[in-house]
Amino acid sequence: MVASIGEIWKHDTVLLDEAVAALAIQPAGIYVDGTYGRGGHSALLLQQLGANGRLIVIDKDPVAIAHARERYAHDARVFVWHGSFRDFPQAVLAAGITDKIDGLLLDLGVSSPQLDDAERGFSFMREGQLDMRMDTSKGLSAADWLNQASDTEIADVLWRYGEERFSRQIGREIVRIRQQTPLQTTTQLADLIASVIRKRELGKHPATRSFQAIRIKVNQELDDVEACLQHAVDSLAPGGRLVVISFHSLEDRIVKHYLRDVSTPPNIPRGLPVMPKMIQPPMRLIGKAVRPSDAEVQGNVRSRSAIMRIGERVA
Repeated sequence: MVASIGEIWKHDTVLLDEAVAALAIQPAGIYVDGTYGRGGHSALLLQQLGANGRLIVIDKDPVAIAHARERYAHDARVFVWHGSFRDFPQAVLAAGITDKIDGLLLDLGVSSPQLDDAERGFSFMREGQLDMRMDTSKGLSAADWLNQASDTEIADVLWRYGEERFSRQIGREIVRIRQQTPLQTTTQLADLIASVIRKRELGKHPATRSFQAIRIKVNQELDDVEACLQHAVDSLAPGGRLVVISFHSLEDRIVKHYLRDVSTPPNIPRGLPVMPKMIQPPMRLIGKAVRPSDAEVQGNVRSRSAIMRIGERVA
């Protein structure tokens, strides 16, 4: 049964207060919410934004975009753009803004409404079409990819993005099974994986790692993060903040290494004449990594793996 729109839109925003506080909102500032989801961060941000401020909201998911357009149809401060956050500079230009932005917020990964809607195909716990696309208007679905990829390609993805120890066996079994019956549903794939993995991790479904890996592949999630971060320094105004919430180590490693690189002075050989501005890195780290409180994790178990990192553009 497909969830109703009201059910799909239920969502507990992770690190809500912490993320918006980290943006250090200026009432007349320009901000980008690159992963609108169901708008929790955007709603709180707008409470602090003045009449002259601007907010650009972006999401791949057409359902999320429909939510944003309906909610902010009459708010002149908000511009809604359907696409990937990797292309946020295009969204800013489409909004008619040529100035630097004062904040960029990314809440990475799959959202609770996407997981909870069986027809989206993200969850192995619910029967649904094996889709997994965040943007259902384009690209290959998970089923499309799994039914045409080689066993070695499938194994490589399962290992690289899911660290699945049985990746080769699963890849071979997928190719064998699809010759008889093409993969079409989430439970079909989950049952196949469970039949391969004999040694189970306590408290973890055997399909967990594979579903994560396939989702990352289908949506090019890590490529999007890397591409987005390459625009961050040049897009932020002095004092502008980059705030990123990650949910697994692959995402967080990219963000952590990026912030380290752009906040570390260059290694210049001793004795060379240099001006201070020549060795000033373009960004600085703001505090340590932030994790959800015990109270938040108790109220929303999906927040337990979240980690937030903050960088600020140096003048």
